[in-house]
Amino acid sequence: MNDKQKIAVGGQAVIEGVMMRGPKYIATAIRRKNGLIIIKKDEFVSLTKKKKFFGIPIIRGFISLVEMMIIGFKTLNFSAEIAIEDEEKNSKKSEKKDGKLYQFFTYFIAFGLAFLLFVFLPYRIGYWSNIGEKSLIFNLFVGGIRIIFFVLYILIISFMKDVRRLFQFHGAEHKTVFAYEENPNFVLKDTKKFSTFHPRCGTSFIMIVMVIAILIFSIFDTTLASLLGNKIPLLHRIFFHLLLLPVISGISYEILKFSGKNINHWFVKIFSSPGLALQRITTKEPDENQLEVAIYALKAAMEMQIDLPNVEFLENYGSQK
Repeated sequence: MNDKQKIAVGGQAVIEGVMMRGPKYIATAIRRKNGLIIIKKDEFVSLTKKKKFFGIPIIRGFISLVEMMIIGFKTLNFSAEIAIEDEEKNSKKSEKKDGKLYQFFTYFIAFGLAFLLFVFLPYRIGYWSNIGEKSLIFNLFVGGIRIIFFVLYILIISFMKDVRRLFQFHGAEHKTVFAYEENPNFVLKDTKKFSTFHPRCGTSFIMIVMVIAILIFSIFDTTLASLLGNKIPLLHRIFFHLLLLPVISGISYEILKFSGKNINHWFVKIFSSPGLALQRITTKEPDENQLEVAIYALKAAMEMQIDLPNVEFLENYGSQK
């Protein structure tokens, strides 16, 4: 197997584009309204590679999650800015500020809704059900509600036109990664045969987090309940569970990493099946234009040669091989 094939590459879908992450660079490719593909490429080396402590198992998972969240927000903001430019090329400076303010409130509302649906309401329903004293049963119940809410939320938004296009770019990202893993010298037609379901997807990671959370929360709650006389106030439970998220995300990362390397093992196939099933919603079959964007993003991230006719590199792109 070629050395490049051993390099794990991944990314995410953004508005009308795809972000890919390689060993040294993060590249975001976006197709503008006029058909031109622009590429933004930034050098990035994870803290897990720079500092030995941050590379320790479990710790590296939480660090990687924080890094990817920061990268994700930055690339989404970048793609949103490009979309705004295409829609309002003649907008005034003051109007652009309004656009930034709109983005801030959009994220604020999104985080608030996420906290309400996936944190507060599941716990509140659990307490209403009067099963708070039995830690395992309580966390199984709340975890089940959280998963149901998450799947329903993804399913509902998947019917929105813009979200569906986002999910198509998500599918393009997966197909392109699969093609690269099989042959680094792949071309556009090679990507079409691959599935849109990838075992290392962030969707699978979220499902693993939800399952691991049930186990960790149950162990912690049993200990906490014995100290508090089997009565854990709602806000105390939420607070302590949020504090445990770094540990849960770290363990989940290690499981996802192991699954990616042992995908043909029967146990891994069973454990990965819920996340892969959810990708039937979060990924859609892309068209050739979307695949082309994903390919350009991956090639830029991996420092590969890129054909130039319909591509524009931003100033911070750096030297092109």
